[in-house]
Amino acid sequence: MKRRSARSVRKDQPGVRYLKTCWYRAARVGAANLPSLASQTYRGWVSENLDFLGQLDPDDPKQASQQIANKLRAAILTRRLVPGDKLPSQPELAARYGVARETVKRALDLLRAERLIVSRQGSGAFVRVHTQRAVELRPHIDAAFEQPHVTIDLAGFSGETLRDALVEALDKVRLGRLTPETIAVRVLISDMTVPTALPSRAETQADDPAVRERAERITRRAADSIIDQVTELGDLGLIRSTTVEVRMHRASPLFKLYILNGEEVFYGFYPVVERTVSIKGEPMTIYDLLGKDVPLFHYAVTDDDTSHGTQFVEASRQWFDSVWSTIAYRYNG
Repeated sequence: MKRRSARSVRKDQPGVRYLKTCWYRAARVGAANLPSLASQTYRGWVSENLDFLGQLDPDDPKQASQQIANKLRAAILTRRLVPGDKLPSQPELAARYGVARETVKRALDLLRAERLIVSRQGSGAFVRVHTQRAVELRPHIDAAFEQPHVTIDLAGFSGETLRDALVEALDKVRLGRLTPETIAVRVLISDMTVPTALPSRAETQADDPAVRERAERITRRAADSIIDQVTELGDLGLIRSTTVEVRMHRASPLFKLYILNGEEVFYGFYPVVERTVSIKGEPMTIYDLLGKDVPLFHYAVTDDDTSHGTQFVEASRQWFDSVWSTIAYRYNG
């Protein structure tokens, strides 16, 4: 993984260029003129540095306020806007997207409800300092596909969540709205053809071949769908290179892990639940893994090599590669 020095400053980090320019010009014109100078410089900085927020999609059925919220959320969660950064003002956002200020206000209300931003009276809206929270995977998949080279690693039970999250991004590729050059996906799942602790029959708390057969069907359906969806884009000539590789291991699945473009990690635990399912036409109570809607927690690489996010991403990549290259074996779909 490409490391960035803890002392380095991102040139595109909001506010950095603005402050440096103010300091430089203040030295020439005198500190007494700094307030008006700062205001002028900030307006110029805003006009030049909002490109990362993109534009509204007129073909998107979502309301403009939702689209704006999605773009700001993606900028926050991918750390284009970092904790403590000031968001562009409502008039600036309204002008950029060609909407009324009330539309921008509704977008900010959505982010405020999600505890991603805070408003300070007379000062504007800021990225919340503590944004560690459960997040949805889908918007981050879309953001990952904005890069020319997309890599996705998944370790989990079946891959159903990834399969579903990929649908919208791959549809946008088919429509030409997203144009990555390469896509590489690695999926690491448990082998349900061998005895495992979970899922299991609740009555005996032991492995049951019938329970595993059901789990294997779910696993294969999801894995095969991921392979087919991504490979199709290469076959149609929409992507220069697509690779999907699935490997299996004999450990019981207890958590799910997603690594996007080597710089973001999403991690969540599988709760073990007791429930009754139909197996060969008969009801059976099993201990199962609850995968759908499991809270995922987000970690991202930052400019600081010692930050919690950077270290967690690095450790996740090392763990995934170690399992992939040692005890994992090829999936025969």
